[in-house]
Amino acid sequence: MILAAMTAFLAIGLSAPASAAPKNKAPEIQRMDPPFWYAGMKNHELQVMFYGKDIAASEFSLNDYPGVSVKEVAKVKNPNYLFVYLDVAASAEPGTMTFVFKNGKKKTVKTFELRPRNTRIGAQGFSTKDVLYLIMPDRFANGNPANDDWENFTVNRQNGGAHHGGDLQGIKEHLDYIDNLGVTAIWLNPVQYNRSNASHGYAISDFYLIDPRLGSNEEYCDMIEAAHGKNIKVVMDMIFNHSGSSHWWMTDIPEDDWFNQNDYAVKVGERMAQQAQAGPGQRPQGPGSQGQWQRGQRPEGLVNTTHYKWVLMDPHAPQTEKDILIDGWFSGGMPDLNQRNRHLATYLIQNSIWWIEYARVDGIRMDTYPYADYDFMVRWCDEIETEYPDFNIVGEGWYPRNSAAGWWQRGSAINPKDSRLKTVMDFDLTFTTQREIMKESNTSEGSEAGLFKMYEVITQDFLFPDPDNVLTFLDNHDITRFMNPGDPAWKLKQGLAFLLTTRGIPQIYYGTEIGIAGRGNMRVDFPGGWKEDPVNAFTKEGRDDFQNECWDFASKLLNWRRTSKPVTEGKLVHYTPDNQTKCYVYARTDGKNTVLVMLNGSDEERTVDMKRFSEVIKDCTKGKDAVTGEVVNLTSPVRIPARGVYVLDLE
Repeated sequence: MILAAMTAFLAIGLSAPASAAPKNKAPEIQRMDPPFWYAGMKNHELQVMFYGKDIAASEFSLNDYPGVSVKEVAKVKNPNYLFVYLDVAASAEPGTMTFVFKNGKKKTVKTFELRPRNTRIGAQGFSTKDVLYLIMPDRFANGNPANDDWENFTVNRQNGGAHHGGDLQGIKEHLDYIDNLGVTAIWLNPVQYNRSNASHGYAISDFYLIDPRLGSNEEYCDMIEAAHGKNIKVVMDMIFNHSGSSHWWMTDIPEDDWFNQNDYAVKVGERMAQQAQAGPGQRPQGPGSQGQWQRGQRPEGLVNTTHYKWVLMDPHAPQTEKDILIDGWFSGGMPDLNQRNRHLATYLIQNSIWWIEYARVDGIRMDTYPYADYDFMVRWCDEIETEYPDFNIVGEGWYPRNSAAGWWQRGSAINPKDSRLKTVMDFDLTFTTQREIMKESNTSEGSEAGLFKMYEVITQDFLFPDPDNVLTFLDNHDITRFMNPGDPAWKLKQGLAFLLTTRGIPQIYYGTEIGIAGRGNMRVDFPGGWKEDPVNAFTKEGRDDFQNECWDFASKLLNWRRTSKPVTEGKLVHYTPDNQTKCYVYARTDGKNTVLVMLNGSDEERTVDMKRFSEVIKDCTKGKDAVTGEVVNLTSPVRIPARGVYVLDLE
């Protein structure tokens, strides 16, 4: 099935526009998106995009199908595309529709399946009750070596930017490891097809196809079903700001405004066509050549985005700077999509809904959220929520200050137009924690440091309309790992204890649980994910003492968190770290039960007078540590070891 799909892909990619359809030739249909749809959707409008040589010159009709009618047959400048809008009423039953394309006396019949709504578990959303485990599929585990090589691209584990062979089967085979760790959801970096040697997945070549080097569409669904069987949710990474330069539509762009800076997109498409004609491994020179992109130079004639994301909420920013942010390309190899084009906008929204219904993903993480058209993203959020009320979306907005991140969250009082985005990412807390946690806690005016700075970020939660629906993390695939070579285990323990007990929805990056360290290891292979690996860190026996110390702490805390209602459902009450104790103490309480967290930000043992916390401790006299099981007496001062941490269930 994959081979057939890819053969069609290549045929589409090399097609050239034509001016008029031969009268004696039946219309050609090389592609139809979506490939099928579902009866009973709340939005009754369905766009079907057809691609084929001069398809727009043919006469389109729909054979009678109860409950389905043609609303619009939209032609665009490129005659090789036709956008048909159908009304699929609530009364329409599942079945097979028949589309007819006539060219004189010649005709082509295309069937289209209207499936019943998917009844498998899915679209559950994610919340504070969950912990997301972020996996780069190519770097986690190689379950099927047979899919390692594709076309002229081969696995090269010695090259940090190349494909290493990890795949969906590898993730499926290690679901027990993930479950035992204690996380409740996995977020995979993009799994859609990327026809390039880059392994990050953010340059999509086909929005409806899983990358064959990771597996097939069916294998993706099977992996999700297996995860759901273990009560593990799945979050899909999506990108609407741009596609890859090797997307199948690049050599035959539908409209003049399909991309921002469309003239340059045409040049990229021409380069792609030349590359295909040159043969495998040959890269022609000229405007937009891959060689220029790899050197990090801006290709001639192209305006890249400034990445100045704060201009969108800056009341003093000129419109020109806002336009450059949105219309500039993220990079020369990622053509910038124009979501203001109505056909493209609907295409992208339907693609999201199709994946939710077909694969049963539970949430979406949207890449480069502020770079896409604002009004389009509002519409997208609304349409997803209408179809799936329990669903959740987190938007990546890389802001160093939470004033900007809060502006993006739905319900913001300082944003005049509601974004409708439920969850945002807390980069401010991430960078502060990475920078400060190893420092001695200091609360002196003008020289705050350590745990106090982390506390200070949390005090700014008034900037978030809903601070519980904020994604928190110590590291991810784009930034340096939380741990550095030589860092002590206490750093990870304090970091994880804080991450997993403060407000928000925590996310852990694969390998952090065993203390993988270093900037160069941002996207390292998980040890043991390949049969030839000398050690297997998926097992206790394969981990060294340091890795086991980290994993044991993480696993015990994560599995405890699953059933801790004060942490997953309760409110946060925290106390200002002071210079005397240098400890950060806070409570999570649901009104019935309380968890008390104590972090020592000093290199020395500290004694803490517990009377200060009587408001949250109330009548409780002791607390049991969630990790060690140690019982701590709360009726007298508590001694906390240097850089120690207590996560206490109060009794």
